[in-house]
Amino acid sequence: MTIRAVLRGVGHYLPERIVENAEFEASLDTSDEWIRSRSGIERRHFAAPGETTSDLATRAAEAALADAGLVADDIDVLVMATSTADLTFPSAATMVQHRIGMTGGFAYDIQAVCAGFVFGLANANALILSGQAKRVMVIGAETFSRILDMTDRGTCVLFGDGAGAAIFEAQEGSGTTSDRGILSVDLHSDGRFREILYVDGGVSTGTTGVLRMEGKEVFRHAVEKLAETAHSALDKVGLCGDDVDWIVPHQANLRIIKATAQRMKLPMERVILTVQDHGNTSAASIPLALSVAKAEGKIKPGDLVVTEAIGGGLAWGSVVLRA
Repeated sequence: MTIRAVLRGVGHYLPERIVENAEFEASLDTSDEWIRSRSGIERRHFAAPGETTSDLATRAAEAALADAGLVADDIDVLVMATSTADLTFPSAATMVQHRIGMTGGFAYDIQAVCAGFVFGLANANALILSGQAKRVMVIGAETFSRILDMTDRGTCVLFGDGAGAAIFEAQEGSGTTSDRGILSVDLHSDGRFREILYVDGGVSTGTTGVLRMEGKEVFRHAVEKLAETAHSALDKVGLCGDDVDWIVPHQANLRIIKATAQRMKLPMERVILTVQDHGNTSAASIPLALSVAKAEGKIKPGDLVVTEAIGGGLAWGSVVLRA
């Protein structure tokens, strides 16, 4: 008997405020055409004043529970990936745990920036395979609008706020790649590249800080590393690009997504895209895209899905799962 971490339900939440590219034209030397041509982004959502990351995460968690037909106390573990938690501590995950009415189990945050949800999937898989949990909810949630330098046109136009959640459940499988659930995980990090993507604040500075990025360097590493990690995850279970039904990539930049798909020799028709409507929502982008794709009837039970992401650290990785 083989135990698999099988996707049971997904959900997402986006703040009400939609920020079109044109809104930046009043304060920056930029335009809708400039932003679209370099990123593929057309609009993004920004949290309202007083609306926190845990608020967004709670709404996404409730949507995922409804999709799965479960209640909060059916969840054993809540793992939340975020770089923009409400407070230094306690964890945003415990705040969500309380708000959804989850009275048992445990909850904790992880931080791998844009790769956070992929790292969260690895946590969920390990908890389920080790027998520590039967059901794990993984949430990716961010309010990146709070850490942007609104005078830097190279970064502030790229990011948005949102949350997505996915629930995984222990189920028996045959031990083959035809099983539903997570089939393989591939994770990496390399602290040598800290300076190309970071926030210049924290405990050491006594400030929240803002995001700083060397765009060309991030682009180069992303294209190279995302394709490599996706191939590595597929190789681990004897699969290849031709077996993949859908790529659900981190929604950072349309040019990165297209370049990665090209390296994997996959047509864009098999790539889930939400970057045009959400911008880069960091750890929230993959679960947001999963939830949107399911709602649109694209990802169906039995489809082979590859998720891959890269973020500050650098940290990157991919997961192969059968929906």
